[in-house]
Amino acid sequence: MNRTTNDSKKLLVLNKPKGYVVTRSDERGRKTVYDLLPDWVFHDGWMPVGRLDLESKGLLLFTTNGKVGDALTRPGGCIKVYEIWVRGHVTDEHIAMAKAGVESTVGLLKASRIEKIGMGGAKTKLRIEINEGKNRHIRRLFGAMKDPKFGTPLKVLELKRMSIGSFKLDLEAGKWRYLSLDEERVLIKNFD
Repeated sequence: MNRTTNDSKKLLVLNKPKGYVVTRSDERGRKTVYDLLPDWVFHDGWMPVGRLDLESKGLLLFTTNGKVGDALTRPGGCIKVYEIWVRGHVTDEHIAMAKAGVESTVGLLKASRIEKIGMGGAKTKLRIEINEGKNRHIRRLFGAMKDPKFGTPLKVLELKRMSIGSFKLDLEAGKWRYLSLDEERVLIKNFD
């Protein structure tokens, strides 16, 4: 992909599919997100902004600017929106608990907003917003709560990051592009 004069020099986006590790190299030989990007992304020091675990997919930004990366990952820095499928019946009580905060091994985990957007058998589809991102935040948050019918922990089966701040995912899985200068300006206007 050739860079145009309207392309950001600070940010690019990848729609990460499941099965790729967000790291520069993996000692276990698994595929990394750099396998989906041109070689120069790795060699020029573009770094992922935050993480998505192996099983997660969706929006992943890369930058060469540490200040931008720090601002986008700092707790309270910006809202991140995810769509998730949870095994189990997510009740209004679960949603209230998740918004209030649930204790876990990595501290208090919570969501700033949760919306139920679908059901399928014993699964619930949710749109969830968080403004911080501890390791496996959403998976641990729901795993700390139990299905009222079966007494088993809720389990996030599928997780897709849809947006970071003002930037919304608009690419097919496995594809990447530069942000436009306008997208960059709106995304980082508050902290660059």
